[in-house]
Amino acid sequence: MQTRFSLEQLGQPDLQESNAILRKCVHCGFCLATCPTYKLLGDELDSPRGRIYLMKNMLESGAAPEAEVVRHVDRCLSCLSCMTTCPSGVNYMHLVDYSRAYIESRYRRPFSDRIKRRLLAFFLTRPALFRKLLSANQAVRFLRGVLPRRLREAMELSFSPLMKPGNRTLHGCYEAAGQVRGDVALLPGCVQQATKNDINGATIRLLNRLGYNVHILAEADCCGAIEHHLGKSDPAHARMAANIKNWSRQLEKSGIQAIIVNASGCGTQIKDYAYLFRDDAALAGAAAGISRLALDVTEFLSQADLAPLNLRDDVNLRVAYQSPCSMQHGQGIKQQPVTLLRRFGFTVLEIAEAHLCCGSAGTYNLLQPELAARLGERKAMNIEAVKPDIVASGNLGCMVQLGRYLGNIPVVHTVQLLDWASGGPAPA
Repeated sequence: MQTRFSLEQLGQPDLQESNAILRKCVHCGFCLATCPTYKLLGDELDSPRGRIYLMKNMLESGAAPEAEVVRHVDRCLSCLSCMTTCPSGVNYMHLVDYSRAYIESRYRRPFSDRIKRRLLAFFLTRPALFRKLLSANQAVRFLRGVLPRRLREAMELSFSPLMKPGNRTLHGCYEAAGQVRGDVALLPGCVQQATKNDINGATIRLLNRLGYNVHILAEADCCGAIEHHLGKSDPAHARMAANIKNWSRQLEKSGIQAIIVNASGCGTQIKDYAYLFRDDAALAGAAAGISRLALDVTEFLSQADLAPLNLRDDVNLRVAYQSPCSMQHGQGIKQQPVTLLRRFGFTVLEIAEAHLCCGSAGTYNLLQPELAARLGERKAMNIEAVKPDIVASGNLGCMVQLGRYLGNIPVVHTVQLLDWASGGPAPA
């Protein structure tokens, strides 16, 4: 793709990188076949190729974005399926992230949209406050019938059984059972720590059983992904920089071998720290080290010796595994969770259109509820077609989204099944 950035523009690192990404695109259109919004809407401007044209023109102009451009960029899920498909190696993730930051700094959104985005960035990144918000939502549940539609839809998500406020805060070190084989750190997550801490509990029990001391990452609330994908790059980068400094000090003291992440959206973000801080002389080395150590829990388990585990011999469940986009497209983790589930005794079922997003996509189901609902219903239909006993996923957001559309089929985290099959409690 030809670009026409000025020399002055190319002096800016982000625009220089965007220019390099844009020039890799050869307009082949392979990405159209795997883009969820293009499949739903059939509009070229709601495909990766169409959005690339819009973002190119917007960035080259240096002007305030037009409302039409913002609308089509906002409709992008950042599912990154296009990156898996692209034969030219176009890094759409970095291009759309920079474009969102550009829009955030130059476009004035309607008042209600600005407020919603600020509230999401404020509450979802603070576990203690988010717990209180969920409790307040439960208390005023009876009022939802008189609330505006958009607010009512947001509240309905919080009524999911997977979003009940918890009261357990993780900290310190959870010691291995038996012979110690090493030390790992665990990112407890922000929303997950506030609502579904039993995912962290299952992760800790399983790692302890394998002989690993599990250290909770110091002062770990949010990895920065929520603000980053909302285009709020300054607070996101400040949060990431603080994480890099705090975690680096902890890693040096503890001799930690890996940073375990059990929320795939967070894992994709942390693995990108090295790129985001590549030009920061003070943090580049530490950021690269953290990105290098970050592993999804299924990645780590796939590399570990599982011999110490005593597996149940009565596991007779048919599991539909739903791979989060941030895992299969963002991190390239596809077979490891499936292989582990089978190794632990489960029958894993193939789902049609497994590459398509369920519609959760971070805050997407709150900001684009109509499109998210259509994707959720489509994913649920494909899952129900294989008649599973249970659904497993590797990301809390996907679990909540699937739970809305799957009726009586239970949805759990992959690690909860692995924990149960190796001696832990049955997932609630």
